[in-house]
Amino acid sequence: MLFIALRQMSARKKQTILTLLGIILGATAYIVISGIMLGLREYLIDQLVNNDAHIRISSQVKIIGEKDLDQVLFRSKEIPFWSVPPSGRRDTEQIENQAGWQKKVASDPDVEASSPQLQIKVIYRRGKIAEAGRIIGVKPEFQAKVARINENIIQGDFLEIKESGNKLVIGEGLRLLLGARISDTVYISTGKSEPIPFKIAASFQMGNKAIDESTAFANLGDVQSLNQTPNRISDIAVRLKDVSKATAKAREWAEFGDVKVQSWEDVNATFISLFKMQDAIRYALVGTILLVAGFGIYNILNIVIGQKRREIAILRSIGYEANDILKIFLIQGLILGVAGGVLGMVLGNLICRRLEHVSFSNPLMQTKSGMMMVSFAPSIYFQAFLLAFIATLIASIFPARSASKLSPIEIIRGE
Repeated sequence: MLFIALRQMSARKKQTILTLLGIILGATAYIVISGIMLGLREYLIDQLVNNDAHIRISSQVKIIGEKDLDQVLFRSKEIPFWSVPPSGRRDTEQIENQAGWQKKVASDPDVEASSPQLQIKVIYRRGKIAEAGRIIGVKPEFQAKVARINENIIQGDFLEIKESGNKLVIGEGLRLLLGARISDTVYISTGKSEPIPFKIAASFQMGNKAIDESTAFANLGDVQSLNQTPNRISDIAVRLKDVSKATAKAREWAEFGDVKVQSWEDVNATFISLFKMQDAIRYALVGTILLVAGFGIYNILNIVIGQKRREIAILRSIGYEANDILKIFLIQGLILGVAGGVLGMVLGNLICRRLEHVSFSNPLMQTKSGMMMVSFAPSIYFQAFLLAFIATLIASIFPARSASKLSPIEIIRGE
């Protein structure tokens, strides 16, 4: 039966090649599209997970309601009617019970490292140039264990800010916007007091332009002095031994105090939802391509069956059963599916190898290599082959069944 199937395929080379090209196109399209999308996703997730905390414990923003100040201001006195009720948020942005939270985090067996932080919004000035941004006060020896900051340093040393002395590790994008060099001085103001000079000790580049063009790190004590809030911290950044436990651990900790506890997935919920939408688009696009290829296989096999009615009658008359005829046409479909899937994987891999050397730029982010990120995960190739094989098999079943139901007597009468 295999010999008969191969002979029929070789007798109609043009139709066989066109069918094979359709399957190859579907498998190749899936591999290329998935490689690009998943490559960018893997890069983004790597940046999100390793360049920031797995869990962030921060101060809870408290909005002042109309009656929140009544007991504080008037207590037993008669409460007046507010013509303009109090509103806004409370001025203090600090973690309540800082020592208790730091002790709780440090004693948790799932925690690998933690780093206290003070984040404040500031204005950076150098000469006539001014840029709005934020400064993060850290203890660098702890911060380096929580995030992959040392690998992102492109000039200087992150540990330069270990000792107080108004030194700054600045984002490379922000350094360029200010027109500053290493060892230059920039003035930083919170708007509450006179600008304070900080010396640039190092620069970093994380690949996220929003961070690189607005953020700098300094010694925790220096930032507390800049903000005139000694001993205050606004965040505790936590790295877990197993990042997959981040969401569950954040939910557990959120029940223990009046703070905001967010996992990296909570902070980047927008990206996660985009990834899901990306998957839907990818499967829909490739499904459409394979559906078109499947219809092509179905139509071609139907035409072949019409052309090979006499041969089918001869085979049936010499003893071939209906199941044998079914197997002959199914074998043709399986050969096309396997060959198309394998060739599609090879072609898709070659195209992805080429795309790795294509320059990539984006207004919001940039890869460190400056090239497109492409994934070569084995699951992509397995899924591409499986989709091509299944699409071909399904498209072959219906024509093969119709061929197996043909009666030699009916074929001869029709002739």
